[in-house]
Amino acid sequence: MQNPSTLNTTLKPLAYADPMYQLLRDGDIVEFNRRKAEGETCDLTHCDLRSLDLRGIDATGLDFSHCYFRNANLRGVDFTKSRLEGASLNEAKVSGAYFPAELSADEIVLSLEHGSRMRYPK
Repeated sequence: MQNPSTLNTTLKPLAYADPMYQLLRDGDIVEFNRRKAEGETCDLTHCDLRSLDLRGIDATGLDFSHCYFRNANLRGVDFTKSRLEGASLNEAKVSGAYFPAELSADEIVLSLEHGSRMRYPK
């Protein structure tokens, strides 16, 4: 068995101090949407969004590549103009959510049931 201090940590989802990310962590979707509408940008790739309630988020144009959404509440979120390559939805609540047309239903179901990372067709 490897020493935990020598394991590659680059595969872990990032949780960082970006103010927009912190708004999501704090559950302040209204403020996140307001600041996004005013042009504030954020990098949400590789983020840990597990167990968050993201209902009502304006996901248009956001890149959620390689994010973890385990147990997140994504009900009603419109991801049609978002990037979800490599994201994992294990046990997330997704009723009423819209996903990019490029993602097959099989990819979404595999991610929901088994935590696999969603792949876009080549």
